Amino acid sequence: MVVLGHEDYYPRFGFEPTTELYFGPIGPHPAFMALELAPGALDGRAGEVRYATAFYDA
Repeated sequence: MVVLGHEDYYPRFGFEPTTELYFGPIGPHPAFMALELAPGALDGRAGEVRYATAFYDA
């Protein structure tokens, strides 16, 4: 599970910054965080995150 959110808020729920992962045009960024729903789910994985169109509008 991934979120783009406040880096002081989401870690309290187990989310960790994904600075070593890249999920498209916004990552890597400290505000882009992931939470593994199964142990090892992100190990060596690539994925696609689809952003709302608001992220692409200037």
